[in-house]
Amino acid sequence: MSGKHTIYFAGSIRGGRQDAELYLRIVTQLKSYGTVLTEHVASPTVETDEDSTGLTDVQIHDRDMDWLNQCDVLVAEVTQPSLGVGYEIGRAVALNKTIICLFRSDSGKKLSAMISGAVGKNFHVYNYKEEQVPEILAKHLK
Repeated sequence: MSGKHTIYFAGSIRGGRQDAELYLRIVTQLKSYGTVLTEHVASPTVETDEDSTGLTDVQIHDRDMDWLNQCDVLVAEVTQPSLGVGYEIGRAVALNKTIICLFRSDSGKKLSAMISGAVGKNFHVYNYKEEQVPEILAKHLK
């Protein structure tokens, strides 16, 4: 992979917003590699923003699936468990997208075996600390 990417960033929204500031720092780095279709996931007001758009859950799903179809890489911060992020990862696998999952093993949480066990040619899982993010992204996106 090289050049400008179309990136789908996945992070927990309704499953918990504890990592919103971290999402913003990751998305900021991702933008140097191309277009981040889901930049709104990093917004501290994403839930109220979502409500104010008037979009139904079906419309949100369909919009996000359109973006998932457009992207060439999905980057998911998976420390905060989220059904939505798991679903997006599964759909990205079915679409044969490159997938980079980031999990902070020092969080005290355990990563689902369905993610940690899914590693393969296009599926990469990292137990990471935040200072490693630039190196991980460069490895796959430069």
